[in-house]
Amino acid sequence: MNTQVEINTLTERELEVLKYIVQGYTNKQIAKLLIITHSTVKAHVSSILEKTKAKNRLEAAFIAEALGLFPNPHQDSILP
Repeated sequence: MNTQVEINTLTERELEVLKYIVQGYTNKQIAKLLIITHSTVKAHVSSILEKTKAKNRLEAAFIAEALGLFPNPHQDSILP
């Protein structure tokens, strides 16, 4: 997995969105939590996918987990 350089280019906001993706939140839920528009979340997700070279959200989450980006990703989760 040659994504380390790309991961290092993720912005603070993209990392925040990626953490919510890892926790299982939808774009709509992320938008509400971050108080941003749904289309802004979609733009962040697209950027995350491009930078991680992931094909989809699930693969991006697996990459984040494999790289240990969020040691306890569900610690702050508000999902039931």
